Amino acid sequence: MQHYCTKNMKKQLHLLLFMACTLWAGAQTTNPILPGFHPDPSICRVGNDYYIVNSSFQYFPGVPVYHSRDLQTWQLIGNVLDRPSQLPLKGATSWLGIYAPTIRYDKGTYYMITTNVNGGGNFMVTAKNPAGPWSEPLWLEQQGIDPSLLFEDGKCYMVSNPDNMITLCEIDPATGRRLTQSRGIWQGTGGRYPEGPHLYKKDGYYYLLISEGGTELAHSITIARSRNIYGPYEANPDNPILTHCNLKGQGSQIQGTGHGDLVQDARGRWWLTFLAYRNYGGAYHHLGRETFIAPVEWPQGGWPVVNGGEPIQPQQRQPQQDHTDFSAPLGPQWVYLQNPDTTCYVRADGRLRLYGSHSSLADNQTPTFIGRRQESPNFVFDTKIASFDLSDGDEAGLCVYQINDGNAQACLQRSGGDYYMLLRLTMKNVSTVLARQRIGAPLGPLRLRVKGDSDNYSFSFSTNGKDYKALGQLSCTLLSTETVGGFTGVTLGLYAWNGSKKGRPFADFDDVEYDEL
Repeated sequence: MQHYCTKNMKKQLHLLLFMACTLWAGAQTTNPILPGFHPDPSICRVGNDYYIVNSSFQYFPGVPVYHSRDLQTWQLIGNVLDRPSQLPLKGATSWLGIYAPTIRYDKGTYYMITTNVNGGGNFMVTAKNPAGPWSEPLWLEQQGIDPSLLFEDGKCYMVSNPDNMITLCEIDPATGRRLTQSRGIWQGTGGRYPEGPHLYKKDGYYYLLISEGGTELAHSITIARSRNIYGPYEANPDNPILTHCNLKGQGSQIQGTGHGDLVQDARGRWWLTFLAYRNYGGAYHHLGRETFIAPVEWPQGGWPVVNGGEPIQPQQRQPQQDHTDFSAPLGPQWVYLQNPDTTCYVRADGRLRLYGSHSSLADNQTPTFIGRRQESPNFVFDTKIASFDLSDGDEAGLCVYQINDGNAQACLQRSGGDYYMLLRLTMKNVSTVLARQRIGAPLGPLRLRVKGDSDNYSFSFSTNGKDYKALGQLSCTLLSTETVGGFTGVTLGLYAWNGSKKGRPFADFDDVEYDEL
């Protein structure tokens, strides 16, 4: 009876702490805090400023950097890897490229460490300002994905996970040179893919936070500790400290909770940022893995408890609007597929001219594409093609892009000397034209639109700028990770393709409207 009361009292204390932290954080007005394709978050605090970085896979520039002062309102301030010399992405898909980064700060310098899976392995870059510029890469000897750093007493420790083992070494942060042999320190609790390691020093213990189960339904966060940084590490008897693959969490829209990073705020409270995804249309997710936050109770000498031991609930954010008219340089939200051929993107007179690449989106050899993340299931993405020069087989338009063999295009195509609006779905290396409407020879601007809701993408076009004609509709599940694969989420973009392999076909895009509903 006494044991039962003690357990209930502990549970009530966890819940009270969770409620207090929720009120302090502005009633948790937003969760996810970074919606859409923002996986593998890492966070650090410097004074009253917080910074988050995310993995970016095949997109250029890579590793977006967000800033906040309240842990709720976040602003994209740049991308860490914004030069081809930092980020070679030849042939990368959303299975490849930049995996999970870690951001840390020590003695006036910011460090970002990550893995370019098909472009050289583990490396580190540094900056005096997280908005950039960041240095050229320092390449690291210890491999395995998801590297992280711990600075302590003038030393810099690196952990990563080669061969399903969390492995530790000391490195020189100025050169990246390994100073000690790599040693395995923990394999987790038995879940597959022990990864995403982060080390923290607290109350005389080294705490090792990792993810297990794979970044899918069985994803979870576990933790162990040791008085010695090299171990042995004792597992928390209440592991996992976060998962929705259990009785409490199985009914939540939010699933795949894992890959977390802890931060202590300016008032001494602890928080966990982590990834998860939201299901739509059943057990499907198309927005990608997103960044969430939860309060943590971490008593002195004890184990951290996330969110009072309760499942994570979504809190809706205010709808966002983003208008781009190409009169100014593109903001950091715009990304390319692989390293762009800059001659195919010309901004002038308030327009963006896209020259068609010989590579289609499906071919995935530096296609002409520029896009932004879809951050809400309910949105309108609208653009105007002001002028164009296309030969038979050429096309230009908008694209809902999950992966090179999982995307949908609404495009203007020239064929037989005439012009058509096409809706095409590319899935598993098969491209299918779902709709084709002849529009003759358009004399004025052409507007293209895709509207999304929780279930469907609806495509339409206008030849007079006012009246839209339906082109077709497809289920969001067709572009979900479960259907077409990949590690990213949907981006909404503009593209051009030189299908004729003649000359330099182009389309001039006048503006883009992205409005969440």
